[in-house]
Amino acid sequence: MKPLTPLLLSGPLVLALAGPPQAADAAGGAAPSVHIQPPRVPAGTTAAWVVFDRHAGKIVATKNAHRKYRSASVVKILIAIDYLERRKSVPAADANLLKIMLRSSDDDAASTFWDRGGKGQIVVRTARKLGLSDTTPPPASKPGFWGYTSLSAYDIVRTYRYLLDRAAPKVRDTILGHLRRSTPCGTDGFDQTFGIPDALPRPWAVKQGWSGFGTTPPVRCDAKATSAPVSWVAQRATGSGVPDYGRPVLHTSGLVGKGERYVMAVLTAHPVGGTWSASVKRITTLTRDLYRSVS
Repeated sequence: MKPLTPLLLSGPLVLALAGPPQAADAAGGAAPSVHIQPPRVPAGTTAAWVVFDRHAGKIVATKNAHRKYRSASVVKILIAIDYLERRKSVPAADANLLKIMLRSSDDDAASTFWDRGGKGQIVVRTARKLGLSDTTPPPASKPGFWGYTSLSAYDIVRTYRYLLDRAAPKVRDTILGHLRRSTPCGTDGFDQTFGIPDALPRPWAVKQGWSGFGTTPPVRCDAKATSAPVSWVAQRATGSGVPDYGRPVLHTSGLVGKGERYVMAVLTAHPVGGTWSASVKRITTLTRDLYRSVS
């Protein structure tokens, strides 16, 4: 496996655009360049993003790259990596759990693997192996709350790059294969097409995350989905150590563009008491504008 190269975050970010550089103006200064402005983050919302261009081999857009957010369901990628890399074979029952956990963001499946793998030790192991500097387990007071893992947009992009560049084929193909087949509905009844799926054309492979909107979606995405409560969403942290405590979060991440050229992670925290529909609109607009600014 080849080493994972740095994400080239040092120094000011320059977005390279097609075409020759513009000539200096008559006064000797640089002529104004034509470029698309980065997304505007609405008041009351915090956002972080990283976009890595696999063709250029560098980050082409970044904001608050190392800001920590609670992971919500994005941590399921790390749970899957840890499970697959510690086993030579996967029983059929576990293969099905991986499928619904990654495609439909099933929480019961994630909890099964979380308990088996030693809870927060899953995060410790994967963070160490992948070199994730901003990723830490849930607070000691909430060991069962895998969604309270802390991570950053930078670390999420690094995780996808690990899958693409270093992971064994069985790990890479299993996880990315499921993410390429992400279902419109989560098994908890929430619509998980916000962000990348609604903002960008296929092809894409995505893992979404949402937390803090309660256990019942405003409009059920699929009547066939399970009605089992999602305990880690319904409960709130009572101590320190959980990023954006009390605020709802929405995250969208994955591989986008022709040939899956870009690795993208967009993390957001929304105003307390904000609605699902308004929050979904904000992150989808941010994601669309971000992609337009780099593609």
